[in-house]
Amino acid sequence: MPIVKDWTGKEIGEVDLELRVAKEATAKGLVHRALVRQLANARQGTASSKTRAEVRGGGRKPFRQKGTGRARAGSTRSPLTRGGGAIFGPKPRDYDTKMNRKERRLALRTAFTGRAADLIVVEDFAVNLLQPKTKELTQALERWGVVAGSKVLVIIDQKEENIVLSARNIRNLQLLAADQLNIFDIVNAEKIVATRSAIAKIHEVYGGDAKLATEIVTVEDAE
Repeated sequence: MPIVKDWTGKEIGEVDLELRVAKEATAKGLVHRALVRQLANARQGTASSKTRAEVRGGGRKPFRQKGTGRARAGSTRSPLTRGGGAIFGPKPRDYDTKMNRKERRLALRTAFTGRAADLIVVEDFAVNLLQPKTKELTQALERWGVVAGSKVLVIIDQKEENIVLSARNIRNLQLLAADQLNIFDIVNAEKIVATRSAIAKIHEVYGGDAKLATEIVTVEDAE
């Protein structure tokens, strides 16, 4: 179970992370398909090159048919000449890949649960940021065990202005609301910091029992 820390970095207990995940035999392939789908769907697909029919010019035969010793040529816009059209070049296309909603959610839960070793659960800290302070949030991340400069994903229940303004200038930090998770940010982060209410929100939105996420086992009880 992930350890829960307060604003000062003190361990105050543990929290259950009960999410339905894919079977071990299919988990890797499922997460990979979901990741490829997200990256593919993010592509604009606007790359375009001109064929010999679209390149301007080339209407005149460059040299006579016989007597030059050169190969026959009818246009300077042939793909074989400099400035000519492209052979099998890219054209605008749609890279969107379909994946069932249940599969996407299962992949998301599987990826998130698979990062449990790198997950740091903290108490809601909005009350500790009465005004935007990047320095205070940076120091809090260090107290929680996040190395400065490392890629970190911070998941909160809902985006609050002071947290957003405090986090936007921190290098390699990605801030997401609990109901807006995606495969790439989960897999790409070196550390994941989530508030306790965000964990409850994840159970509520993506499946599982929200009550389990809100129950903290104190250190004294665990002993």
